[in-house]
Amino acid sequence: MTELADMQRVLADVRERLLAPGGAFEVVEEEVRGIRLPVFRNRRRSFHELLVESAAHGEREYLVDGTRRVSYAEHLGLVASLAIELRDRYGVGKGDRVAIFAGNCADWVISFWAATCLGAIAVGYNAWWSRREVAYALEHSSPSVVIADAKRAALIDPASTAAVVLSIERDLPALESAHIDAALPIVDLAEDDPAVIVYTSGTTGYPKGALHSLRNLMAVLDYHRLGDAVAETFGPRTSPRRVLMSLPLFHIASLHNLAFPRLVAGDTVVIDTGKFDIDRVLRLIERERITNWAIVPTMAHRLVNANLSAYDLSSLAALSINSAPSSVLLKDRIRAAVPSIQGTLIDSYGLTESSTAATVATTLDLAQYPTTVGRPVATVSIEIRDENNRAVGEGEDGEICLRSAFNMIGYWGDDEATSATFDIDGWMHTGDIGFLRDGLLFMSTRRSDLILRGGENVYPAEIEAVLDEHPDVIECSVFGVAHPDLGEEVAAVVVTGPNPPPEDSLRAFVAERLAYYKVPSRWRFTSTPLPRTATGKVVRASVTI
Repeated sequence: MTELADMQRVLADVRERLLAPGGAFEVVEEEVRGIRLPVFRNRRRSFHELLVESAAHGEREYLVDGTRRVSYAEHLGLVASLAIELRDRYGVGKGDRVAIFAGNCADWVISFWAATCLGAIAVGYNAWWSRREVAYALEHSSPSVVIADAKRAALIDPASTAAVVLSIERDLPALESAHIDAALPIVDLAEDDPAVIVYTSGTTGYPKGALHSLRNLMAVLDYHRLGDAVAETFGPRTSPRRVLMSLPLFHIASLHNLAFPRLVAGDTVVIDTGKFDIDRVLRLIERERITNWAIVPTMAHRLVNANLSAYDLSSLAALSINSAPSSVLLKDRIRAAVPSIQGTLIDSYGLTESSTAATVATTLDLAQYPTTVGRPVATVSIEIRDENNRAVGEGEDGEICLRSAFNMIGYWGDDEATSATFDIDGWMHTGDIGFLRDGLLFMSTRRSDLILRGGENVYPAEIEAVLDEHPDVIECSVFGVAHPDLGEEVAAVVVTGPNPPPEDSLRAFVAERLAYYKVPSRWRFTSTPLPRTATGKVVRASVTI
């Protein structure tokens, strides 16, 4: 333990030097949207600058998508050409929304950069949404252009939107090559101008659009750069990393924290396409010599249960677990299964609204405190508040509140939800419960009613609202139940009349209206009314499957 403490002190000293006045990552206090916050002094403030600088990596691969390999130099040309076409042919400009509705692919990333360099707001639509869900998002975000692959374009009703729908398969090849040698457009952007909307499941039954600014994204970039700088003080990297993207680009895990920061580091992003399949992914790691991989607990369970002796995973040097809490036992099983990542496995805590991790638990942290989710990242402040919004003492449970330049601007088109999330001093109330001890955050429980199915957030209210539309449903309650692979699965208790509808028909009713992962897989039908409080709320804890 003394050796671990000594190593922690060395690590802390390195970070302190980097963050100190005159350091490469000097932190200063500035006003950010009316609140004084710590920020990195030497930060980038322009997407244009970032993209142009990235071309210096030349023929090094940026995106690998099946047989398609896009170098950094080629990527800049593709982005510039598509941006010019979006601007000149389709009238896209500052503040307009460009929605991207597709599975993971190189064109998703290229479209994101083309939109944001014009000052437009890139909107990531969930690739698993149903026709009904995308119709809601089209109305909610009002994009002028939607870039979609064929599978998702088929879900868009032309009568539901005035947006131009561009096909990734048919339209983008020509748009990306029309001005291949042209300069990237320059648009004057302020740091707090909005840049991207990422949808997160809504507690009230509709997805909410977390609005992130240029500043938010650049802060994420510097978070990753700082991590690299700390690591390189113990020995420089000998070659660029090859990072596997298994998580969807409409989540911050892949967009903000993987595709985005690679531009500075010059690393390669290898894109896994299609539904997660452990054999295909392990073959991809073997073939592409993947060094870094970010996963969710469901993927981790499938990893440790696979016959790993059939694959060469020796290139894999770092692994992180994201999106949902992971047990100490699961981490131990991962370390045993993949010896090459023994000293690099990390855990973290964050949410869509915080743009990236708010805390990170390093290997050293986990060795001393196996259940922690880590220490606050640089420039992030954390307080634990009670029900009266007062800070509690060390070791006391309360709501986790965050304040930083990473936090979103707010929810697109929803001032009420934004006001409920941020207080007047700029603290973002997460709804998650935890406590602080020895400078580390420990999670006690997550946001009320949230179901974490395979790393995806599922809110019961959204599913209950759909079930309530069925003529044979009197009332219902949706909740999560333990599942050995997914972590949780969605369960529904449905109150009906004397002749309940067939389970298959009710399942199909929900599947027509919601993404597949929100469709309950466990059902119970009853004629007994649900237990309720004096104010009429269902007592979820008393409802069982």
